[in-house]
Amino acid sequence: MGLDNGVRLTWVGHATWILETPGGKRVLIDPWVTGNPVVPEHLKDPGPADVFLITHAHSDHTGDVVELAKRHSPEAILAMIEFGDYLEGLGVENVIGYNKGGTVEAAGIRFTMVAASHTSSIGLADGSILSMGEANGYIVVLENGYRIYVAGDTCVFGDMALIGRLYAPDLAILPIGGFFTMDPFEAAEAIRLLGVKKVVPTHYGTFDALSGTPHQLRDAAADVLGLEVLDVKPGGTVT
Repeated sequence: MGLDNGVRLTWVGHATWILETPGGKRVLIDPWVTGNPVVPEHLKDPGPADVFLITHAHSDHTGDVVELAKRHSPEAILAMIEFGDYLEGLGVENVIGYNKGGTVEAAGIRFTMVAASHTSSIGLADGSILSMGEANGYIVVLENGYRIYVAGDTCVFGDMALIGRLYAPDLAILPIGGFFTMDPFEAAEAIRLLGVKKVVPTHYGTFDALSGTPHQLRDAAADVLGLEVLDVKPGGTVT
């Protein structure tokens, strides 16, 4: 299954992805490998990345961001401002904390932060929960103008139509597992709202509760002419 213009996406597992761009850059999305039950052994360290992209603070998206950032020294770590400040407090360098509507250029790639409908928090050692602002998604514009919508964790929401109208993504990475995020039924409506024809499913199959499947998404969105649902197993690459 193919993507356009030299884009490569490798599913590390759960919501963690490696995006390789036509310009030879690597973007690590939501790094969680330690304790992630579906990550292949060879990806327990996803390797160097030019940019870390964080959609929200939940541990299944950020469990390894501090260790991997200190090991690999990315050029930029992009996150919501509250979580960015938290990471800086832990000694993480090159953090850029910003907010929805803002655009940052890093490693020759443009990242516009957009809305998501989800929560964002971390659990502290004493058992308390610390809010980390809100969850978000991104529009990623690569060196050749190719546009990827990274939805992050979210349910479907009406303003996905606005994201589609403003940014016209060529590809969307959408959660489909259900329980904590959209299921295939809601993700199919997200596809219609966005007007996108290429979709990479994510955030499914890690645990029994995340029961949505790419097959169910294809069935739910069977009315979308020309739709390609590009799915791989953890460790696989859409290229």
